[in-house]
Amino acid sequence: MTSQPHLSSVIAARPEQASESVAFLLARALQRHGIEMVFGQSIPSSLHLACESLGIRQIGYRTENAGGYMADGHARISGQPAVITAQNGPAATLLVPPLAEALKASIPIVALVQDVQRNQTDRNAFQEFDHLGLFASCTKWVRRVTDAERVEDYLDQAIANACGGRPGPVALLLPMDLLVEPAPKAVRRNSLGYFPLDRTVAAPAAVARAAELLRNARAPIVIAGGGVHVSAASEALAALQNDAHLAIATTTMGKGGVDETHPLSVGVVGSFMGPYAASRHQRSLVTEADVVLLVGNRTNQNGTDSWTLYPPNAQYIHIDIDSAEVGRNYESLRLVGDARETLVALRQALVAGDLTARAAARVPLEARIRRGRTLYEAESRALRQSSAQPIRPERIVEEIAAQATADTIFVADASYSSTWIANYLTSTRVGMRFLTPRGLAGLGWGLPMAMGAKLASPDTPVVCVVGDGGFGHVWSELETSVRSGIAVTLVVINNGILGFQKHAEQLKFGEFTSAVDFKPVDHAAIARSCGCVGVRIEDPADLAEALAAAARSGTTTVLDVVCDPEAFPPLTFFNARHKQV
Repeated sequence: MTSQPHLSSVIAARPEQASESVAFLLARALQRHGIEMVFGQSIPSSLHLACESLGIRQIGYRTENAGGYMADGHARISGQPAVITAQNGPAATLLVPPLAEALKASIPIVALVQDVQRNQTDRNAFQEFDHLGLFASCTKWVRRVTDAERVEDYLDQAIANACGGRPGPVALLLPMDLLVEPAPKAVRRNSLGYFPLDRTVAAPAAVARAAELLRNARAPIVIAGGGVHVSAASEALAALQNDAHLAIATTTMGKGGVDETHPLSVGVVGSFMGPYAASRHQRSLVTEADVVLLVGNRTNQNGTDSWTLYPPNAQYIHIDIDSAEVGRNYESLRLVGDARETLVALRQALVAGDLTARAAARVPLEARIRRGRTLYEAESRALRQSSAQPIRPERIVEEIAAQATADTIFVADASYSSTWIANYLTSTRVGMRFLTPRGLAGLGWGLPMAMGAKLASPDTPVVCVVGDGGFGHVWSELETSVRSGIAVTLVVINNGILGFQKHAEQLKFGEFTSAVDFKPVDHAAIARSCGCVGVRIEDPADLAEALAAAARSGTTTVLDVVCDPEAFPPLTFFNARHKQV
């Protein structure tokens, strides 16, 4: 939502040499931190012009909220903080949803927001708003720069706060007249544009105690959350799994932290363990555990199945960079530190001792996990291979899985889309990426998050699954994908309803509100009108070729799949109502 403010006084203040402006100083500082692209519309214009003159690419989103989701996806895959810009006022307010998601999910985003001129503050200038108050609730840190001498200092603080400790979003407010003011000479040299910025490790005594508990446990289990990916700790987690003979489960955001084909991998646990779920028959591995190691795990409602899944009498060990998260819901042995470094230390402590008992328990443990997988594969086969019309979502994901590689990045919107992906796609390598907006779990993230991921890894296939409800939030970004040369495969589960809302209302109240049913929409036609490839699919036999063609197309392809509106996903919430097929 960008509008052109009154710029007469700004233009008058422009220095004779634009390269001497604060905007150029900021652009060079971004370059120093390794920033190669900035997500933003045309404002702050002076900053974007400076960035492009230095080779920093501008990704011009259509709406600020979608641009924030792109930045989120880019940061998750690139390992660098993502930078997004916005104009003051209404545009800035649209950054709140993506920044709130990033805050909950620990993703570093730097928002550079234009503000009104310094001499117009508190005078009801055009689109003036209390941005400090606006961003206080959805960022780690927010500041307003008023002095050109402090610009480099404040930008470095913004990057350090975004990437340091528990990563997260920050906001830096830049008055428009400041940006065109002559700049001081650049003096800073450090590059801080990566995360985790500072890796710490838990106290040695606590690590030793944790190793002792795991070594002597009767039935230990590890449950890894999204912090494993934020910390790039997957290899360390896999080494712990194999060398210490430990069963490892993940949350939805932690999916991909281990190879799910490994004989000691349990799968995704939490509220996604309803009928036909991939890990449904592994539930007792969690409920009967006597020692539970949590890694980068917020122990939130969905991940714990409303705090009913984790055993109440187990001994908990909790690794997290954020001391406030450790022991939040389950009193724990506190291992406060970076997940990767602390996992490395914990593995070293474990293998230095006697693991005979753990090794002896491995064979029956693997057999138990294998039996659970076999039961799941048998009972879900009819759904995954269904030829029914309208099409079952399980069949869609089965076809996606058949063509995936170990390098494919999967993205899903919130709600049902995340559930289908978490259950019916398998992580086939350590560190495989499955991006889902589970921090705040709002609709509309899927397509732009996939676009950001593709920009971060342009040679990697990106497949995104969204519902028609969530996709309706961000249709406009199809044009962005064409204009910016971003090619993703987007699968729309078109069931004509706002699925979770309708089904939940039916369950809770026996009826549903009028807002949950949509008029028919041809999403493939919308895609074609934007210059994308659009294909409507009504027969599941057409899925395989459509997916293969999408992978070859070289542009964003929308597969509009007409789906069964009565397809309930494997959520424990629907245990009593799950449709039997």
